[in-house]
Amino acid sequence: MFLPSELSRRGKLATVGVALALAASGAGAGVATGAPQAQTVSSTRACGVSDLYLSMGAKGLGAGQLFWPIRFTNTSTTSCTLRGFPGVSVLNTAHQQIGAPATRTTQPIHTVTVRPAHTVTAVIHTTNGPIGGSCRPTGTYIQVFPPGSSHSVLIPAALRVCSNIFTITPVTA
Repeated sequence: MFLPSELSRRGKLATVGVALALAASGAGAGVATGAPQAQTVSSTRACGVSDLYLSMGAKGLGAGQLFWPIRFTNTSTTSCTLRGFPGVSVLNTAHQQIGAPATRTTQPIHTVTVRPAHTVTAVIHTTNGPIGGSCRPTGTYIQVFPPGSSHSVLIPAALRVCSNIFTITPVTA
């Protein structure tokens, strides 16, 4: 599975917008404008791991906080849906989990329709260093279970969880 060589400009801007909005608010909640609309649809099939390419977006840093979007890009030829929170853990080079997985934020969940070649995100939050607590070792991979999936994807990404803060938002458009 591979990412189409060029995502829409709106999809890229939406991901950057989410990261910047989250970093600015510090609340872990942001709404991106542009690409795919969030909607409740019962007739559209759920996205499987084989429909998705997962990658990390641009980090949002500020006020000692780190917000890092996980990008879910639909590489299939039909729309599919995601609903809820992904499962997220940090792994070392031997693929062993470092610490507990990310906990869920209190944000409400919605069913998000992902059109072909479009991207939706869920955002990791931790601190940008030891603020009131120590840091775990830096991981080499982020293991992600898309919402509703029992299969995971490893994303090469260096992440250090600090201050016992490690949360994930639900998937949003």
